[in-house]
Amino acid sequence: MNMRILFYKTNKFYVRDFIRKLNTDERTEILSCLENIEKFGFDSSVVQFRHIRKKLWEIKISVDSNGYRIFYVAVHGDTIVLLHAYKKKSQKAPIKEIAVAEKRLLEVLKDEICYIN
Repeated sequence: MNMRILFYKTNKFYVRDFIRKLNTDERTEILSCLENIEKFGFDSSVVQFRHIRKKLWEIKISVDSNGYRIFYVAVHGDTIVLLHAYKKKSQKAPIKEIAVAEKRLLEVLKDEICYIN
């Protein structure tokens, strides 16, 4: 199974910029996890997928002792759009982080934004 991963884009590449700001080891591990998702889809064994609400989902990635979360929406069959990413600091997803992802989700569903590979 091949999954296509796209990035949410307006005037910025939010998730891509977030990943690029990480240290080399963290960046390499997260990109490797995303490649694994592209190859194995939802059967990827290196991450966990969790439903947040309605069409909003999150990818849970662990790197060493740090947790990272990437919110996404499935748009066309095996295509997902990465909406927002953050470093996990508490047990539950912060309301602020969910709100940002939901705002972007609505824009994606209305086709008001672009995606990039």
